[in-house]
Amino acid sequence: MASYWQIFLVFAKIGAFTLGGGMAMIPLIQNEIVKRGWLSEDDFPDIIALAQIAPGLLAVNISIFAGYKLRGTKGSIIATVGSVMPSFLIILLIAMLFTGYQDNPVVNRIFMGIRPVVVALIAVPMLQMAKKSMKNVWSYLTAAIVLVLVGFLKVSPIYIIIVILVISFAVAKYRDYRHREGLK
Repeated sequence: MASYWQIFLVFAKIGAFTLGGGMAMIPLIQNEIVKRGWLSEDDFPDIIALAQIAPGLLAVNISIFAGYKLRGTKGSIIATVGSVMPSFLIILLIAMLFTGYQDNPVVNRIFMGIRPVVVALIAVPMLQMAKKSMKNVWSYLTAAIVLVLVGFLKVSPIYIIIVILVISFAVAKYRDYRHREGLK
């Protein structure tokens, strides 16, 4: 079992070396937590799903759920503080030292150069999770429909989540009914 200190250090490392926020943290969190045997490959997508539907920042939600899974409430607090503290300190330092450089062309080019890296850091774990989650035609069809709705038609993900929850509940109730009635 992971100690509180180990949890803090791992999440502080994640928070310190991740650019781009929550989605960019996913591959590093997955690598650190699964590699250490703290969570299985199968548990990780569940934590990501919970973190995405919970209100708040994705990185904080992932830290909360992973920390809780590891060591309960104290673990969730320690993981969250660990993941947030480096970013807070770095932003505080940047605000103190670089307030006069926000319009500097060199600084702007540096940040423009970082953007493609962040996109790749987000895309890789999403593709890995998609490979593991896509188990049948319905999975692919649902993913494609959601992609079109959100990406191209600008439908709010909130509506999609509500509709998917209602459909999933109805399918589960229907399957339960068929099972109880002895129907196949």
